[in-house]
Amino acid sequence: MYGELKGKGLEARLISFRESADLVRRTVKERGYIVPSLVDTSGDVSGKLYGVFGPPTMYLLDRDGRLLARRAGPLDWSSPATRRMLEALLQRH
Repeated sequence: MYGELKGKGLEARLISFRESADLVRRTVKERGYIVPSLVDTSGDVSGKLYGVFGPPTMYLLDRDGRLLARRAGPLDWSSPATRRMLEALLQRH
C-alpha cells in the first residue's frame, strides 16, 4: 500500500528499537519491505521521547507534524478499512 499511496503524499518510516542494525537489514530484506527503515539501537529516541515501549506502535501525523492517531499493537495495513482511512487523510491535506 505504501508503494501505491506514496505518490499521493503518504510518507512512512519503520523504526526498530533495541535491535541491531544487521538484524533490521536482514529482516527488511527477507520480508521485502520498501518503506524506509531506521534503527534506534538504544531505544532512547523512540522510548523516551515518544513513549514507544512495545512494538508495534503506530503514529499518524499530518503534514505539519501534528499527531492524528496513535495505536499500540498490530494493524492490518492491507485491510480495506485501513486503506480508506489513509486515503481520506491524504485527501484532507
